Amino acid sequence: EFRRAWRAVKRGNKAALADLMRARTGVGVDPDTLFDVQVKRIHEYKRQHLNALHVMALCYRLRRDPGLRVPPRTVVFAGKAAPGYYQAKLIVKLINSIAEVVNRDPAMADRLKVVFFPDFNVKNAQHIYPAADLSEQISTAGMEASGTGNMKFALNGALTIGTLDGANVEIRERVGAENFFRFGLTVEELAELRGRGYRPRDRHEADASLREVLDGLASGDWACGDAGLFEPLVRSLLEHDPFFVLADYGAYVASQEAVGQLYAEVDAWVRRSILNVARLGYFSADRTIREYCRDIWQIERVPIDLGGEPVHCPEGAAAGAA
Repeated sequence: EFRRAWRAVKRGNKAALADLMRARTGVGVDPDTLFDVQVKRIHEYKRQHLNALHVMALCYRLRRDPGLRVPPRTVVFAGKAAPGYYQAKLIVKLINSIAEVVNRDPAMADRLKVVFFPDFNVKNAQHIYPAADLSEQISTAGMEASGTGNMKFALNGALTIGTLDGANVEIRERVGAENFFRFGLTVEELAELRGRGYRPRDRHEADASLREVLDGLASGDWACGDAGLFEPLVRSLLEHDPFFVLADYGAYVASQEAVGQLYAEVDAWVRRSILNVARLGYFSADRTIREYCRDIWQIERVPIDLGGEPVHCPEGAAAGAA
């Protein structure tokens, strides 16, 4: 009964977001699909393009095999790119181009939709976080200082697919490895790969799915035949790949397969969603501020006078309190 109530709350949140997305973008989505969400600043190390490559791969698979048994999926992106950051702007264009192709394709109807939600900010985020089923936290290991978006998603019942990066490490420790879709090379493994000499073209040549996606991107399949539009992105991935997108691609696709399999088991998914929230009390603001007081500000106790009198800090803590 509790799981049924939990599902009803989540579906209500998804229906509300679906209505908002239709109003803002004109794209209609089914609230009963898997809401796969990545919303954050657009940056190569956050690897929105890794997510985009998976969407393209899934589209190719569904075209080849209309009977493919995978849960219908709505992939939601949002975020802003710095005005002068060319590659980030190109990733935004890529996502929107993929959305145009996928959402117009009759073969994808009711199976796959892509939405780039405009003007990501706090006001819009409050509708997005509670509606997510899957939280995309897929930055290159060792790149994210901490991150709080992953906490917001997790506290709202979304399961995380992610690398061992930033606060993902602590989230996985708290919710349990079985409730976290972990993939990708670790910081130590990346250092070893750099030391050996990383050749991203080797991954392209060895992985048929990756080869299909990148070759399709280079040929203009996702740009109305404009083969040059995404050439800078393809060249960067094949020649340099500084954020190891191709190195983690195979593991990411495999982890997304596990996501789809679990989402098809409704009770099992909801049970993990509930445990995910129940085990995240560690990320409360109260605990965070207590640790700041102790470790950063060095405030042991600050009495508050509600009568408007000055607040007195313990000796030696005034500078930290200020």
